[in-house]
Amino acid sequence: MLGIQNNLFWLVPGTAIIALGFAWFFFKQMMKNSEGTPKMAEIAAHVRKGAMAYLKQQYKIVIIVFIVLTLLFALMAYVWKVQNPWVPFAFLSGGFFSGLAGFFGMKTATYASARTANAARESLNKGLQVAFRSGAVMGLVVVGLALLDISIWYIVLNTFVKGGDPAHNMAIITTTMLTFGMGASTQALFARVGGGIFTKAADVGADLVGKVEAGIPEDDPRNPATIADNVGDNVGDVAGMGADLYESYAGSILATAALGAAAFMHDTTMQVSAVFAPMIIGAVGTLLSIIGIFAVRTKENATQKNLLSALGRGINLSSVLIMVLSFFILKILNLENYVGVWLSIVIGLITGWAIGKETEYFTSAAYKPTQNIAKQSETGPATVIINGIGTGMLSTAFPVMTIVVGTILAYLTSAGWNFENMSMGLYGIGIAAVGMLSTLGITLATDAYGPIADNAGGNAEMAGLGEEVRNRTDALDSLGNTTAATGKGFAIGSAALTALALLASYIEEIKIGLIRIGETTLIVGEKVIPTVTATLSDFMTYYNVTLMNPKVLMGMFIGAMMAFMFCGLTMNAVGRAAGAMVDEVRRQFRDIKGILTGETEPDYAACVAISTKGAQREMLLPSLLAIIAPVTVGLIFGVSGVMGLLTGGLAAGFALAIFMANSGGSWDNAKKYIESGAHGGKGSKAHEAAVIGDTVGDPFKDTSGPSLNILIKLMTMVAIVMAGLTASWSLM
Repeated sequence: MLGIQNNLFWLVPGTAIIALGFAWFFFKQMMKNSEGTPKMAEIAAHVRKGAMAYLKQQYKIVIIVFIVLTLLFALMAYVWKVQNPWVPFAFLSGGFFSGLAGFFGMKTATYASARTANAARESLNKGLQVAFRSGAVMGLVVVGLALLDISIWYIVLNTFVKGGDPAHNMAIITTTMLTFGMGASTQALFARVGGGIFTKAADVGADLVGKVEAGIPEDDPRNPATIADNVGDNVGDVAGMGADLYESYAGSILATAALGAAAFMHDTTMQVSAVFAPMIIGAVGTLLSIIGIFAVRTKENATQKNLLSALGRGINLSSVLIMVLSFFILKILNLENYVGVWLSIVIGLITGWAIGKETEYFTSAAYKPTQNIAKQSETGPATVIINGIGTGMLSTAFPVMTIVVGTILAYLTSAGWNFENMSMGLYGIGIAAVGMLSTLGITLATDAYGPIADNAGGNAEMAGLGEEVRNRTDALDSLGNTTAATGKGFAIGSAALTALALLASYIEEIKIGLIRIGETTLIVGEKVIPTVTATLSDFMTYYNVTLMNPKVLMGMFIGAMMAFMFCGLTMNAVGRAAGAMVDEVRRQFRDIKGILTGETEPDYAACVAISTKGAQREMLLPSLLAIIAPVTVGLIFGVSGVMGLLTGGLAAGFALAIFMANSGGSWDNAKKYIESGAHGGKGSKAHEAAVIGDTVGDPFKDTSGPSLNILIKLMTMVAIVMAGLTASWSLM
């Protein structure tokens, strides 16, 4: 049996190489297309230069943070002996691969926008193909690098972790692998927060002064902030989202593997099957994503419904195929209760699909919620904002209940409809997250497509292309807004399931931490239990993780507060940076003669510099707080306090993230709905009110909201990495 398992494992690194090969193929195919006119190429070069300059500055700060944290982990591992000695290296590799995924995706996007605009001169289908397959580079790079990182670490640790029984060794291997998720999460949070502040400072400045005050169209070349706005789409929505979902994807696989190792400590053959199952399902899902990518195409004069159907065709094909094949994977691995575990995978896929559809309903202009916000614009910006906030709050009910139902069903199907079988139930939740993310290669492609299409529209506007081309790029851009909102909902939903699996993995890491410092037995009630065989329930009892324990309650309050405090810091950061951008755009309109008549080119570089400085200055505090909070709570309140912190952060952060993402998405699409001719169209009072609502929603949906799902996971990852310190040094 182990021979079959080991043979199947090699599918994981093999698939990683295939995914990266297809990413390279799609990149080279995209590069063969022309950037169009010299003006189009010049605009693209401005955006590319600004994006790379920003990323270079961001990485300088991130590298300093990583050096400091790596030295701390080395101190914990080699001096204090409360940390696994592999952790410093795992942490660095996770951050490196996460940053690399964002870099490759953003590089592709900056080359693809002008080519998409030029392809739209030929046909709508050609524009869709170029934009979507360029987005597919991001999707395949993320899953390819994640599978490669997982494969390398498993091979290395399986070679060097020796001594003790094989079951315990596998537990050490999987929990050590899990720690590289902290590196990925740390990099992802800096990318998301910094990129979000950059893009929204530029967007708000461009809209408030350009559209509202000067009355010029979006992406008009006379607007000094328009290049910074396009740069921001790439650094926030492409590099940031790529780093974010890299961590979710790897985290879900590794958390499930760790839970599988814990669930079958008594049976090494079954343990190996449980560890390999999420890796192999991720690999097969990636191969199916590649098939789905080739299925995306549309016809000329397609409606928004046709375009959505074209993208849905690829995603649905991949999802249906992974549902079928995952059953046979689990059967071949001969996993215990493989039918129940397979049902958990199916539930994860359905949960992800349902959250995407619910997000689409609340954010797409094709449905009543967004249309109602657009109608409110006739009475001014105040009612637009009130209605948008109310819509966002209402929209949380459906995804939250979907996650509740999905989590319970995933738990029970894997546990054999028995709440007492906690180990298998938690494994079911983890593998449901793997199922939801199994086709990330194509799902992320639809998300990365959005900013590429947005930049293509900006390029077409700035280059003065014809109305027919602009209509095509507008159609692609509008589709991108919907896919981006759906992608954010999907990312938040997957973060919730992944975080639940990581909570259980935290206890496993505490167990290994106690063994490392010599705590070989636990006193649970009147029984003395060997630490190595203690169950999750034993640890919950040992640390008194109950709602009657004030340490748990205090942790929950702090966790909930962290979500709101984090949003407050990032929202205010956007406000300050956007204020500086507004002042700069007004200054240029006032002092540089000939901008509004088109005789003089604005100083685009000054606006890019303002966004860059604002993002670099403002991203550090909220990102560091996410790292400091679990360490501080762990040292003061111990394991029970950390469990409360993570639970409160997950519950409050999940609902708040959905609210912010959906409010922002509905405000954005309400504005675009008016621009299509409803309620007076462009230039009307209703349009002006909708633009105000959109500027409020910008940091909601592109800075604070999507950053929250990384906050949730990063706090959990930090807790896992610091588990040995918490178990050894906590005051209570």
